Amino acid sequence: MIKVAVLASGGGTNLQAIIDVIENRELTGITISMVLSDNEDSYALERAKKNNIPTEVIKKSEYTVREDYDKVLVERLNKYEIELVVLAGFMRLLSPVMTKAFPLRIINIHPSLLPSFPGLDVQRKAIEYGAKFSGATVHFVDNGVDTGPIILQGTVPVKDDDTEESLSKRIWEIEHKLYPKAIGLFAKGRLVVDGRRVTIKDE
Repeated sequence: MIKVAVLASGGGTNLQAIIDVIENRELTGITISMVLSDNEDSYALERAKKNNIPTEVIKKSEYTVREDYDKVLVERLNKYEIELVVLAGFMRLLSPVMTKAFPLRIINIHPSLLPSFPGLDVQRKAIEYGAKFSGATVHFVDNGVDTGPIILQGTVPVKDDDTEESLSKRIWEIEHKLYPKAIGLFAKGRLVVDGRRVTIKDE
């Protein structure tokens, strides 16, 4: 059983999607051992408590140096013997302190087809650029901004009348299916990383 920590700053919709597929036994071999946030008002913490998942808060306001924050973060994760860190709307860039402590054991989901549109406001950027397709990307986390090796991607069309809100909604639907699938592949030891390429064993 792989021990997973979910890190979230906001509403925790991807966390809820993961909780739901575990409860439905569509995702096996993992347990969410803790949910951690940098925001004490994050609704992700309430979702965790409703499902009897331990929670931790490390306030971003208490640390001015990113590396100092991450040292405490690593300590909390090690306390729960975490094997996989899942970023679900965690609005902090991780430093090498974290990536060295959990090499190829941190994954993130991003609402675009990387390497296109890394960073923030990506739905607006896709619409303004005239992209015909967008989607979501699950990737390993490295020291760049949304630059780690890509695990899975899912696509949605960008419609002529799309707004940021309407495009975001369709991308969320993809995210909620894609992220649990990627976590399951990791738990089963089916992800093989060779440089930037991630292959899936027995696919």
